[in-house]
Amino acid sequence: MNKHERSPIIKSLFLVLLDIVHVSIASAVGLLLRFDLRISNVDTQYLDSIWEYMPLFVIGTIVVFYLFRLYHTLWIYAGINELINITFACIAAILLQIAGMEMLLLPIPRAYYVLSGIVLYFLTLISRFMTRLVFQLNKNLSYSSESYIHPKDTTKVMVIGGGEAANLIIKEIRNSSHISKVVVKCVIDDSYDKIGKYIQGVKVVGNRDTILYNVKKYNIDEIYITMPSASKRTIREIITICNETGCEVKILPGIYQLMSGEVTASKLRKVQIEDLLGRDVIKVDLDSIMSYVRDKVIVVTGGGGSIGSELCRQLAAKKPKQLIIIDIYENNAYEIQQELTREYPKLDLVVLIASVRNYDRINHIFETYKPDIVYHAAAHKHVPLMEVSPNEAIKNNVVGTWNTVRAADNNNVKRFVLISTDKAVNPTNIMGASKRICEMIIQTYNKRSNTEFVAVRFGNVLGSSGSVIPLFEKQIRAGGPVTVTHPDIIRYFMTIPEAVSLVLQAGAYAKGGEIFILDMGEPVRIVDLAINLIRLSGYKPNEDIMIEYTGLRPGEKLYEELLMDEEGMQETENHLIYIGKPIEMDASKFLLQLSALAKACYKEPDNIRKLVKEIVPTYNYDSKN
Repeated sequence: MNKHERSPIIKSLFLVLLDIVHVSIASAVGLLLRFDLRISNVDTQYLDSIWEYMPLFVIGTIVVFYLFRLYHTLWIYAGINELINITFACIAAILLQIAGMEMLLLPIPRAYYVLSGIVLYFLTLISRFMTRLVFQLNKNLSYSSESYIHPKDTTKVMVIGGGEAANLIIKEIRNSSHISKVVVKCVIDDSYDKIGKYIQGVKVVGNRDTILYNVKKYNIDEIYITMPSASKRTIREIITICNETGCEVKILPGIYQLMSGEVTASKLRKVQIEDLLGRDVIKVDLDSIMSYVRDKVIVVTGGGGSIGSELCRQLAAKKPKQLIIIDIYENNAYEIQQELTREYPKLDLVVLIASVRNYDRINHIFETYKPDIVYHAAAHKHVPLMEVSPNEAIKNNVVGTWNTVRAADNNNVKRFVLISTDKAVNPTNIMGASKRICEMIIQTYNKRSNTEFVAVRFGNVLGSSGSVIPLFEKQIRAGGPVTVTHPDIIRYFMTIPEAVSLVLQAGAYAKGGEIFILDMGEPVRIVDLAINLIRLSGYKPNEDIMIEYTGLRPGEKLYEELLMDEEGMQETENHLIYIGKPIEMDASKFLLQLSALAKACYKEPDNIRKLVKEIVPTYNYDSKN
C-alpha cells in the first residue's frame, strides 16, 4: 500500500478517534449542563450510568456516522448536503443512545439526552467544517494574492449571468486547486435587484450595457456566459457585445446541464457560430420518431453528404431493422460506413455505390431490400456551379428524384421524404428551380400512389460542404480576405442536426403531399456572420482580416423565402414546423412536361432554362445565361 492509498485511511481513523473523544465530552458536558455545571450536584448513579453505557454509545455513534458517510466525505468541499448528513447522524446516534439506556434501565435525566446531543452535534460540526474553513481561508488568501500580487500569472474572468449556474461556476473556481490561476473579478446581470449584490464573494457590477466598461476597469481576459436558460436571441445579443471586447468568450451550452447537476467549469466551451443564430434550437418529439423508424428498413440516398450522413447517424441511434446508404461518391460512403460500424456494431448496415440517375439500379436496390422509408438527400446543391452546368442540375436533381420516386412507388415504399430548399421558392437559379420541380413530383405522385410522399424545406445549413462558414474559416486561416458577395445579402440558417431532426419529424407527421417548413426565426446578414467569425477567431475585422465584397454570383438572390405566397400556412404539433398547402396544378400536363424535360437535358440543349420556366412559372432567370 503506497502513501496515496494510506492517506484516506489515516484521515478516516483520525476522525474515528476524534469522534470517540467527542462522545466522551458530549456525555460529560451534557450531564454537567443538566446540573448547571455544578459537579457537586451530579448524582453518582448518573455518572455510573454514563460510564457503563459509554462503550456502547461510542460504538453506536461510530456505526451511525459511518452509515451517514461522515468518514468518507471530502470535507474541503462540504456544503448543505454534508450539513444535513451530520444533523441526521447526530439525531440517530442520540435516539440509539436513548433506546439503549432505556433497555438497560440505566437511570439518567431526560434533559441529558437533548443536551448531550446538542454538544455532540456542534463538536462534530466544528471538527468536520474546520477543514472546510481552513481550506477556504487559505483559498481566499491565495485568491487575493494572485489577483493583486501576481496579476500576470492569473486569468481575470467576467461572469455574465447571476443565476444558479454562475453561482456553481464561481464556487468551483474559488474552491478548486486545479483552477487556481483563474480569478473571477465581477459578475454581469440584467436584473436590477442583483446589481450591487455578491455571488460567492464576487460583486454583480452592472447589466449588459456595462460590459465594455467593466472589461476595461477590471482588465478582463476571459468572459464566461453562464445563462443556460436564456433565449438564443439574448445569447446572440450578449455575444455580439462581448466580441467587441477582444476577450476570449466561453459559454455554458444548455439548461439541461443545470437541471442534471452537470454545471462545472469544464462544461464551458468556446462560443461557436451556431450561438449567433438568434433562434432557439428546434425541439423534436423523439418518441414519435422512434415509433415509426424502429424495426424499419430505411434507405438514405446521398447518405455520404452533409445532410445524408447526419440522417444516417440519427437514424442508426433509433434502432432500424436495416439501414441502406446509397451514394455515388465512394469516399464519403466509406467514411460514414466506418463511423456507423464503429459506433453501432449491431446495426444491420448496407452501403451501396449507385447513381440516382440510373433508374434500373435504384429500382433493383428497392426490389432487393424492400425499404419501408426512403430519405432522398441526393442532389446537386451548389448554386453557382449549377448555373454554369444547368443540364447537370436537371439530370441529378429532377431526373434523379423522378427515378427514386418511381422506384418507391413500384416497390410499395410506405414513406418517401424529399430534402428540399428555400431556394425552391420563387427561384432565380437553376438549382432552386430544379428543386421546385422535385417538390411538384412529390405532390403529383402522392395523389396517385400508395406511398406517402412529402418534402422538407429549409434554409442554409451551417457546416455543410459548400456552405459559407467553412469557406470563411479557410479564408481566415489563410490570413484573409474574407469574401462576401453583397453587404445586404441575408440568409436563413440552421445547424445540420436541426435540419435532420426536422426531416425525421416530418416523416413522423407525414400523411402525404405536404411540404414541411421550419420556422427558422430571423434571417442573418452574411457580413455579420463574417464579422463574428473573424472575432471568434481572435482577429479584428477590417484590421487583421479584411472583408471584401465580390458582387452577387449568377442566380444568387439578396434574400431567400421559405414559403410561396399561394401555399398558405398550416401548423403542426411542433410550433416551429409548418406545412405549406399543396399548389393546385394539372398533373397530366406536368408529367408530359417532366418527360420532355428529362429527355431534353441529355441532349445538352442551350435553352434548358426556358423548358424549366414553362414548368415553374415563378422561376426568373437571366436570359443571357
